[in-house]
Amino acid sequence: MGHRLSKIYTRTGDDGTTGISNGSRLPKDHPRVAVMGSVDELNATLGMVLAEAVPKDVREVLSSIQHELFDLGAELSCPVLPADEEATKAKFRIQTRAVTWLEETLDHYNEQMSPLQEFILPGGTRAAATCHLARTVCRRAERELVTLARTETVNPNNITYLNRLSDLLFVLARVLNGHGRDDVLWQPGRHLG
Repeated sequence: MGHRLSKIYTRTGDDGTTGISNGSRLPKDHPRVAVMGSVDELNATLGMVLAEAVPKDVREVLSSIQHELFDLGAELSCPVLPADEEATKAKFRIQTRAVTWLEETLDHYNEQMSPLQEFILPGGTRAAATCHLARTVCRRAERELVTLARTETVNPNNITYLNRLSDLLFVLARVLNGHGRDDVLWQPGRHLG
């Protein structure tokens, strides 16, 4: 594989637009660019989780997810045009099997924990707190993708994928909190003294 980036700055975005994979340019505040940015931020946040000491199995899961998120971002960078809608749909990168894998992984880890009796706060270990942060970024990406889907064709698997991923990140945060032992429980009214 040859070099993909030979120069990091191009100055082409100085006018408030950004290039996407089909060669066109969009305003940097376009819904497509917003969701692409949130998926990128999610991936970077998972990188922060992986910078911590996490169990090998969780590391493998999150590493796989990072690669899938890159696929999802690549797919988002290429709008589905009405003239080639069917051809583009055939090339969707995130397929149903990716969602199924998330569900199976979620079930695997959730079975290891006792049912929640209380709401929990995002916290505990640094890895768990960062995983909670990733979950909130994932939810934002999902909302932004739903917004984009109101006006443009998107892969419906992407919405489902982000929805399941946010659930998995919640469970993995609990795994990283000693399978829930170090979860920080919400205490309603605590601020009232």
